[in-house]
Amino acid sequence: MTHLSRRSFLKRSAAGAITAAAPLVLSSGVLATSGNPGANDRIVLGGIGMGVMGGNLMRGFSRFDDVRLAAVADVDLRKAEAAAEESGADAYQDYRHVLDRQDIDAVFIATPHHWHALQTIQAAQSGKDIYCEKCLSHTVREGRLMAEAVAKHDRVLQTGTQQRSGEQEYKGCMLIRNERLGKLEKVIAHHYLSPWLNGLPGETIPPELDWDMWCGPVEPHPYNPLLTAGAEGVTYGAWYSMRAFGGGEMTCFGPHGLDIVQWALGVDGPEEIWTEGEPFEAVTYRPDTLPDEPCTQCHTSLQGLEPKVFMRYPGDITVEFAEDINTGARFIGEEGSITISRGHLSSDPEDLAEEPLEDPEVELYRSEDHHRNWLDCIKDRSQPVADVETGHRTATVCHLGNIARWVSEVTGETGNRLQWDTEAEEFTNSDWGNHFLDRPRRAPYQLPTI
Repeated sequence: MTHLSRRSFLKRSAAGAITAAAPLVLSSGVLATSGNPGANDRIVLGGIGMGVMGGNLMRGFSRFDDVRLAAVADVDLRKAEAAAEESGADAYQDYRHVLDRQDIDAVFIATPHHWHALQTIQAAQSGKDIYCEKCLSHTVREGRLMAEAVAKHDRVLQTGTQQRSGEQEYKGCMLIRNERLGKLEKVIAHHYLSPWLNGLPGETIPPELDWDMWCGPVEPHPYNPLLTAGAEGVTYGAWYSMRAFGGGEMTCFGPHGLDIVQWALGVDGPEEIWTEGEPFEAVTYRPDTLPDEPCTQCHTSLQGLEPKVFMRYPGDITVEFAEDINTGARFIGEEGSITISRGHLSSDPEDLAEEPLEDPEVELYRSEDHHRNWLDCIKDRSQPVADVETGHRTATVCHLGNIARWVSEVTGETGNRLQWDTEAEEFTNSDWGNHFLDRPRRAPYQLPTI
């Protein structure tokens, strides 16, 4: 296997500064064409981002006999080399070397959210199929460009919202879509936190870490090991919680629960978003305000929950972000309620969820293994259960929740209903809402306009 020292990496990449949206060489996907997923029916994978989730994906895909992991990359060379040691793959610090390899059919991307769009678009341009962790995008505009790139280059993308392949989640959504609850009236979702501002102090950058590239499109912040899970005893990086790099719990666990909401409703997004309560007030994340674990997920007692978010979906169905159901929701209808969360399905009365459906009018996509589903779709060039459009629409509803709070912060008001045009992907009555649909990116990490 190849292990690149920092000196070797700098020498190799000195002339390879990132261009607007192209990897080092734009290969045409020689081994990933229709009907030819790889020699001997084997799919050769590359991994980009080898933290906790990247390691989980590496091990998850390695359990299949028809998969070979050829290369891994991480801006922290220690993580890349550790993953390479475990898997027998080649290690790189610059992910573009993975995209440049013509022997690699597909890549999984498990980097922080602010990197997902550029890496996904470049992977599509390089002829690679893509498994991208949730939240698929960092902004609504990014997600649309990602979907366009995947479609243009005829790639297969699976979003890492694995509950789409869960048995209980599938069954629950089937019951709701086939009107087991009668007319659906209301949905209670989790009260996801919005992101904080970064107030962590700067520390010495490890020599194995390319911090400037870690920040990428974001103007560099002071390095702190809590951001990257580089501190002892820290599992998840605090970047999840930071507005510059992630979207808080709204985009951390929100893509799981809100994806199930939209799957059960059979729609692509809400018509209105509004907030109630006190206007949002940004929280600064400092050592004296740290939660027990630097990722905000599941810390429902922390600041960032107010104001409460509401959405109105077609059919006059209200989704209220109100309870502790962080991977699902409770659906209330004329006949009772059904609660879906990760690996869990229950109802009130109990027999609502227990009686099997007979001859259902609506049939949902059935996947029993999220990883296997993507691999099979690579081979037959079909769409996976959480394809790029699904992932984009799910990410969008998460972003809308954050945007509603941010609008309340700048206006000082709550209760104003933001009208959302799902087709045009813009607000029809809020300039501030549209302002937050995208964000600036520093050169040379801009996204393509086409």
